[in-house]
Amino acid sequence: MKKLIKSSQKKRLKNINSIVYVTDAKNFFSAYIPSQPNGDILMRLEEFRETERPDFQLNVSGKIIDFRLFTRERNKEFWLPETGFHPYPVACVHKSEKESILESVHNYFLDFFGHSVKYYWKADFFEDVHYYVPTQLRKVSYCMSTYVESDFTNMENLENFFSSSPVLKSVQLFTSNSEISFNPESKFYQAESIETRQVTNTFPDILSHFQGKHAFMICKKCEIPALIGFVKRWKSGEAFGKLKYLKVTVIFHNFNGIIHNIIGVKYIDAKKQPPTHTSPKIFDWDDVVGDTVPIISHSYVVRESDNRVASILIQENKLSFGVWNKTEEEFLSMIN
Repeated sequence: MKKLIKSSQKKRLKNINSIVYVTDAKNFFSAYIPSQPNGDILMRLEEFRETERPDFQLNVSGKIIDFRLFTRERNKEFWLPETGFHPYPVACVHKSEKESILESVHNYFLDFFGHSVKYYWKADFFEDVHYYVPTQLRKVSYCMSTYVESDFTNMENLENFFSSSPVLKSVQLFTSNSEISFNPESKFYQAESIETRQVTNTFPDILSHFQGKHAFMICKKCEIPALIGFVKRWKSGEAFGKLKYLKVTVIFHNFNGIIHNIIGVKYIDAKKQPPTHTSPKIFDWDDVVGDTVPIISHSYVVRESDNRVASILIQENKLSFGVWNKTEEEFLSMIN
């Protein structure tokens, strides 16, 4: 049967690049294929209810699982959009079996879709909620999104989430709390991609401790010396060795003139067209596949340790920093 399905759906399967597992504060779980405007749901897991009887059973990677078929009629009582809706299976899971069933389902997907497909676990973090992170799943990248309110006090719980989780692929952190601060050794700074939005000042610690590849920051105010210090530390090779892309947007600030305060900035002839820097997105929370916003700038800096180049672009209240995997000589050879 599996071979027949793969053969009949060969063209469609070829276009599947990733599968996302999503969970929330109630540990609700679903698996879907990212697409626009709505993801294509593969299945869901629900806690078993004595009042509901399963429609059928399936052997999933050696484990017999009860399923209900989620039909259009049943969807009327749920939150999913009708556009593009198709029936899909819902596993009826006893709490004690959740971990083993998740593993069986994931192993089935690995076998069916293959190891070349990217698998993501996406979770929303809420204060005072105990989270289940299925670290036993093979080839899964973990992503977390949270909003920290102004009266947030349980920093220990948030730090424990990071310390007990694998290093995250992507972190979204929205907050109105100006006092929030992570331990310098926190796994928060080890995430491959960080996106923060803060209604007060930016997180200056990110510009000191970040160890990942992509960082996106939006805030009301920003400490200019922290930005200049960031560039200097990157240039010296002291920190940010993995960094590929940084973007800082400050709502009530203007960066014009900051370039002149950065020691060692070099310039491309204004009459020439500079190269365009982009970097493949590490993870997109809106399920839009693509690259980072292009950086086209006549300003750049060179890292002393390996002669690698980073383009710097200032646009009023935005600062973009894109690292090239090229020496200065290779970089300049691309200029038209």
